[in-house]
Amino acid sequence: MARPKPEAFDKQKIVAENRRARYDYAIDTVYEAGIALTGTEVKALRSGQGSIAESYAEVKDEQIWLINSNIPEYSHGNRENHEPKRPRKLLLHSREISKLHGAVNRQGMTLVPLSVFFNGRGRAKVELALAKGKKAPDKRAATKEREWKRDQGRIMRDKG
Repeated sequence: MARPKPEAFDKQKIVAENRRARYDYAIDTVYEAGIALTGTEVKALRSGQGSIAESYAEVKDEQIWLINSNIPEYSHGNRENHEPKRPRKLLLHSREISKLHGAVNRQGMTLVPLSVFFNGRGRAKVELALAKGKKAPDKRAATKEREWKRDQGRIMRDKG
C-alpha cells in the first residue's frame, strides 16, 4: 500500500526565519526545498541554532545553492564538525530548478530563503521565495498601509 502524501507546507518546528525578507522583497512564488546537511549540522539545527538573515540562493550548474547561511558548530561535535558558513545544496525537482533559473536570468528576480524548519517527518526544509527587490518608495507605502490597517483595527474596536 502506498504511503499517503503529507500536506504541503506542514511546518512543525521553525528553526530560523528571515523576517526582513518580506519587507525588502515583493514575494512572488514560494517553494519548499530540502537541504543537504551533514550530521552535526542537523544536530545544531535541532538545538535551535542557525541564521538565514543575510543569506540568499543562487543557481550554479543546474543546482541551487544556499549561500551565506550560518549554522554554528555543534557544541558536542568533535574534529568532524562542519564549517559554519559553507554553501549548502538545496534539493528541488529539475523542472522547478529550470523554472527558477529562467526567472532569475530573464526577469531579474532573486531567490530568498524565508525560513528553515523541520517538517512533520523530521526533515530539514527551507521555504524559498522567488522575489523582486522593493525600492524605497514601495517600502514606505507598505509601512504606511500596515500602520493604517493597525489604526483601522483600533477604530473599529473602539467604536464597536
